[in-house]
Amino acid sequence: MITVRRAIAASVLVAAGIGLTGCTTGAESEPEDSLDPSATSGVSASGTSPIVFAFVCSVGSSDRTETYTTYSAVWADRRTDCTAERITGTEMSSQQRAAVDAANGDATLEELAAGCAVQGTGRWAGTIGSAAEAHVAVGLLEYCPGHPETDHLRDAIAAWRS
Repeated sequence: MITVRRAIAASVLVAAGIGLTGCTTGAESEPEDSLDPSATSGVSASGTSPIVFAFVCSVGSSDRTETYTTYSAVWADRRTDCTAERITGTEMSSQQRAAVDAANGDATLEELAAGCAVQGTGRWAGTIGSAAEAHVAVGLLEYCPGHPETDHLRDAIAAWRS
């Protein structure tokens, strides 16, 4: 019974291979010269896309840096000194806009993004001593609610307000 199944499976594979070969042997790709460059010359990009950052972080006390494209990758490496660099996008997302608004002019979008990337430092580790620091902390909570140290930040904001 097993031998019959193997024979049937082998026959199916051979037939499929022949069928695929038959589909592709007569196909020819079009040469690039045949493309009409004027066909898309009148088309312009429109619309918006959210701003996306890469994070350039210092590695130890050296001059070396590492670039990350997600917060979770930075958090996994426990980096504490990062800058945010725009890599794409034209408009702030609603979350980014809400975070900048919550920061009340005390932090830019780039500063909030860089702040979200690090842990164990800055607002994530310290106390809040001024209204400006409280604004930045609220902006960070708005921008990166999944940060591993949000509980500390919430506690620091509550202590400042009380």
